[in-house]
Amino acid sequence: MWLEMTLIVLAVILLIIFFYYVPFMLWVNAQVSGVRVSLIQLFLMRIRKVPPTRIVNCLIEAHKAGLTDVTRDGLEAHYLAGGHIERVVHALVSANKANIELSFQMATAIDLAGRDVFDAVQMSVNPKVIDTPPVTAVAKDGIQLIAKARVTVRANIHRLVGGAGEDTILARVGEGIVSSIGSAESHKLVLENPDSISKLVLSKGLDDGTAFEILSIDIADIDVGKNIGAQLQMDQAEADKNIAQAKAEERRAMAIASEQEMKAKAQEARAKVIEAEALVPQAMAEAFRNGNLGIMDYYRMQNIQADTTMREHIAKPQDKALPADKKKK
Repeated sequence: MWLEMTLIVLAVILLIIFFYYVPFMLWVNAQVSGVRVSLIQLFLMRIRKVPPTRIVNCLIEAHKAGLTDVTRDGLEAHYLAGGHIERVVHALVSANKANIELSFQMATAIDLAGRDVFDAVQMSVNPKVIDTPPVTAVAKDGIQLIAKARVTVRANIHRLVGGAGEDTILARVGEGIVSSIGSAESHKLVLENPDSISKLVLSKGLDDGTAFEILSIDIADIDVGKNIGAQLQMDQAEADKNIAQAKAEERRAMAIASEQEMKAKAQEARAKVIEAEALVPQAMAEAFRNGNLGIMDYYRMQNIQADTTMREHIAKPQDKALPADKKKK
């Protein structure tokens, strides 16, 4: 009894292992769908750790869609390389139905490059609208304008590998808007004809080297910002005023320094005069001793000094010369 149960369990386990490594029902499904794949090939997929169910389902989908370049070896190689075989087959079917030229080799290259090839095909069929952030530019009259644009792009299948992304498109469109507004003579012309920005930007071929094709650029909104020209003039005037004040302060400092220098020279000269006057009595005494100066000469000099002092008192106002109590009398 126990032996029979053991044999049954072993038989069941062997059958499960057999049908796991030799998926017979999957082979039947492939044969019914028209996909030519042998049981040995399915068995070898298990050995190579390739899921045969996913491979067979992709082959069936490609066969039903009429794709002849999708092969078992190609799908296995792409799976082992880390690709998404379902996305590739879905993209090839969508491209075939939309009459878009896309080969299996190109689709696998796009998928391995890190891009979603199915979304790329969908974007090629249904263009995508990208809203740009507010772009600030200044016209020649100094008025600031803030513009927002809507860029309609379509994926370029043949430039998805190595082509720039959406960030490059937005940067180039923003640069074109700034250049267009900056070349306008007046901000009023831009407000009157916003389509002139779109025409100028489109004419520059901004989609070169990118994974997209720009279909249209529409200006969604334009707002008037600050008067940058007037602000710059005010800043320049303020800077000129500060420079003039600095130069005036420099001249004032030089004048003060010159005045201080003149005062120092005057004090030095006064000190020399005082020093010379201090030597006069000594010189007079020496002249008396040597007989070069007589007493009458000395009296005449005293008279001259007295006369000079009197004339100085006469020349001064009497009110300032007299004391306060004498003024009252």
